[in-house]
Amino acid sequence: MRATTARNINNNKKGLSPEQCEQLLRAWKARFEKNMNRHKGLEWAKIQAKLEANTEKLWSLNEMERTGGEPDVVGHDKKTGEYIFYDCSAESPKGRRSFCYDCEALESRKEHKPENNALDMAAAMGIELLTEEQYRELQKLGNFDTKTSSWVKTPSDIRKLGGALFCDRRYDTVFVYHNGAESYYAARAFRGSLRV
Repeated sequence: MRATTARNINNNKKGLSPEQCEQLLRAWKARFEKNMNRHKGLEWAKIQAKLEANTEKLWSLNEMERTGGEPDVVGHDKKTGEYIFYDCSAESPKGRRSFCYDCEALESRKEHKPENNALDMAAAMGIELLTEEQYRELQKLGNFDTKTSSWVKTPSDIRKLGGALFCDRRYDTVFVYHNGAESYYAARAFRGSLRV
């Protein structure tokens, strides 16, 4: 079995150079300021302080960025004090496409196996797949996946029967669909969330 990108991520040093951190923080600040509708009432300085204090989360956000997710703040959990980041790229992240849903689905394919699966890659990146509810929340902040689709966290009863869920936006409406978990498409990736 060939090594996959996600499995190799864990072997990499989970550190970023001070220059990389500075560059990333500048890019995220610019995105934050450009899209204030996603996070009304939140201040970048507080978010940046949280990020600087948590290098592992900074690394995970960089993985979201590196794979095309364009992460941005979409909320603040007042109980825990955590800031919530989602992938906010207009279309499903390019660096995560053509993956089946999970490891079991990947192993079940006899031929034409995809390079990886969504759940393992998300775990290796330190993020979670969006749930259907989170995906719908994201869609209230803009129009996402109008040409692509994204795997979402699938309830275990559906997964036990071999299925997996994905969502997209067409005709100004968010749709939830199903596929066999082993399927994969060039226009489908997954969107993730991270709490910092």
